[in-house]
Amino acid sequence: MEVDRIFGIVLKELRNQKKISQNDLADLAELDRTYISLLERGLRQPTIETVFKISEALKIKASVLIQKVESYNEN
Repeated sequence: MEVDRIFGIVLKELRNQKKISQNDLADLAELDRTYISLLERGLRQPTIETVFKISEALKIKASVLIQKVESYNEN
C-alpha cells in the first residue's frame, strides 16, 4: 500500500480515537477541512510542516504519528 494512503488511514484512526471531527482538527491545526479530508483519503501528501501541525493538534509527537504509519506499513 502507498504511504499517502497509509498516512490517511492512520490519521483518520487517530482523529476518531480522540473524538475530533475533521472540522475541529482543521481548526486546531490551522488547515482547511477539505485538506484534512484529502489527506485521510490518501489523495494528498502532507508536508513536514503539516505533519507537525496535525501532531500538535492531536496532542502527540510527530515521531509517534510517523511511527504509526511505519508500523501500519509493516503489517
